[in-house]
Amino acid sequence: MEKTWRWFGKNDKIKLQTLRQIGVEGIVSALHDIPNGEIWSLEAINDYKNYIESHGLRWSVVESLPVSEAIKYGGEDRDFLIENYIKSLENLGKAGVTTVCYNFMPVLDWARTDLFHEWEDGSSSLYFDKARFAYFEIHILKREGAENDYTREILQKVEELKNTLTEKDNNDLIDSVIVKTQGFVNGNIKEGDLNPVEKFNNLLALYDGIDKNQLRENLKYFLEKIMPVCEEWNIQMCVHPDDPPFALLGLPRIVTNEEDIDWFLNAVDNPHNGLTFCAGSLSANLQNDVPKLAQKFAHRTKFVHLRSTNVFENGDFIEAHHLGGRGKLIDVIRVFEKENPDLPMRIDHGRLLSEDIDKGYNPGYSFLGRMLALGQIEGVMAAVNSESR
Repeated sequence: MEKTWRWFGKNDKIKLQTLRQIGVEGIVSALHDIPNGEIWSLEAINDYKNYIESHGLRWSVVESLPVSEAIKYGGEDRDFLIENYIKSLENLGKAGVTTVCYNFMPVLDWARTDLFHEWEDGSSSLYFDKARFAYFEIHILKREGAENDYTREILQKVEELKNTLTEKDNNDLIDSVIVKTQGFVNGNIKEGDLNPVEKFNNLLALYDGIDKNQLRENLKYFLEKIMPVCEEWNIQMCVHPDDPPFALLGLPRIVTNEEDIDWFLNAVDNPHNGLTFCAGSLSANLQNDVPKLAQKFAHRTKFVHLRSTNVFENGDFIEAHHLGGRGKLIDVIRVFEKENPDLPMRIDHGRLLSEDIDKGYNPGYSFLGRMLALGQIEGVMAAVNSESR
């Protein structure tokens, strides 16, 4: 597989020259300065592509060309926004950038409650604490009916948190869930926005009455509209699984398991409608056998994210070492190196090591942690490929 790296543009503290020196071959990036719903011009795409290529790399994958919320919930301006999306895809096709990773998650892109969960060796990683998230829903968002989505054991922990968390703890939780994890990836809420909780609740309200079946139909509608331009320019669309892969905030999630993936691939059965195989997201669902899913969907996978999680009995999960956890990346790599070896692959997330603290990296996207993981995965790929000789 092609070794790629998620890079956040010319202001990224990690430089392209350095990435080439550590063995990266392709860049995964986007035009982050263009607001959601606006057209990516051919000129802007070519400028960005040429800049990447001037450093001896290629723009391998667009992650992401964001799908506006109104497309997801079926708002009045859905068709206008889809037309803009189609024009952006056409311009990407003209520039020869033809793999597009996107997601169809309502409101939240990905969710964690702790961005710096400390390990015993002093490194830290992302963590999802189910009780803290329930507390966030019930006592910070004050979402009506939120308590009905949790077990008695979780609700008991929520009450304990209510009696112990400080105002600073609440603000940190708001920052983790709806600001820092979202703002650097074309999110709905940016750092410095006033009243983020009110803004977030307003976004949630847009999905009133939208259940799983309706969200599925909205995804199908979107895919059917864009397939002609994908066919014309050989664009590979690859939806990212929901992260985490279960319902949150009373909102449906529709890319969480084998049945979900089967549904959207069959609903629009076109070779340009494909999957971003994120072993980490899928591994956070205890019902998912990740290597088995890789084997089944290898032929419709367009892009691979390699990371892994450990899931605890109470529903919490944490980023695992890239050679451990439920993602079983060695087995996953063995599948893709055999079944679809030309795919772009990127290391997803990584530990924050002590030398990278205070460098200002985006959560989950430190340099040394990802470089360590890339070295581990490159070694696995070499070993797997030597097996087949």
